[in-house]
Amino acid sequence: MIISASRRTDIPCAYSEWMLNRLKAGYVLMRNPMNRTQVGRVSLDRSSVDGIVFWTKDAGNLAKRLDEVDGMGYQYGFQYTITPYGSELERFLRPKKEIMDNFRELADRLGSRKMVWRYDPILLNEKYTEAFHREAFARMCEQLAGYTQRVIISFVDDYAKLKGRGIRELSEGEMERLAFGIGKVARRYGLRIQTCCEGMDLRAFGIEKGGCLDAEWLEEICGRPLEWKADKGQRNGCGCMQSVDIGAYDTCPNGCLYCYANRREETAAANYAAHDPKGELLTGKIRPEDRIYDRK
Repeated sequence: MIISASRRTDIPCAYSEWMLNRLKAGYVLMRNPMNRTQVGRVSLDRSSVDGIVFWTKDAGNLAKRLDEVDGMGYQYGFQYTITPYGSELERFLRPKKEIMDNFRELADRLGSRKMVWRYDPILLNEKYTEAFHREAFARMCEQLAGYTQRVIISFVDDYAKLKGRGIRELSEGEMERLAFGIGKVARRYGLRIQTCCEGMDLRAFGIEKGGCLDAEWLEEICGRPLEWKADKGQRNGCGCMQSVDIGAYDTCPNGCLYCYANRREETAAANYAAHDPKGELLTGKIRPEDRIYDRK
């Protein structure tokens, strides 16, 4: 089993103490986002977990505890998002220089193959133009080359929450021009580049279409060959292999205005404030009406 921690919230940044407590306990409870009375009990016993994928925009807090993770024998890798955006879009993140330093420190520790850089989502507005992205991507490639083998890109989707925030979807022509420039730069720095859940075929620009959690990378972080199934619970166009996500929506405190995982900022802030690092659930408590079952 692969544990995904987490597409739904930034566990390494905001919930690292809770994560360590759950690994020590050997299990975690997760509420079904589609049926709130169903609570799955997921085994985190080392014999059950082949590897852990940490999704994050700042792994600084978890990095301080990795000796403990290593001591328990877990294998893991990072899907690490670093964009060139400022605090007007990503309001509560640390300065990007500190985050880039953390990425490189982790790569020195784990090896570049276990560190995937995510340059996503790509969005356009008056400040973040096509020319801005071409320059920013090249600069970041120069700083991260040698510390990762792969970069993943995606273009922002027009979620309803983005309306009125100066963020818009890209036209086909804009995506093609950006793909041409970004693909060329990635090849110059020896980086394998691919899309995430994009319907548009960009292979003509040297950008692969694939899954973030593909079998090749998961076997790399686990250190051995495994049997895989496609993850049917993800968005259309996702090429990821199956994993179990232990996060929860509406809990991330990073404050990114384009985030799809927080429906309402007030709800996310309240859930984060109510978080108990010693709790079995990421947020909230078990209620009398809840039905707990063992997640396969």
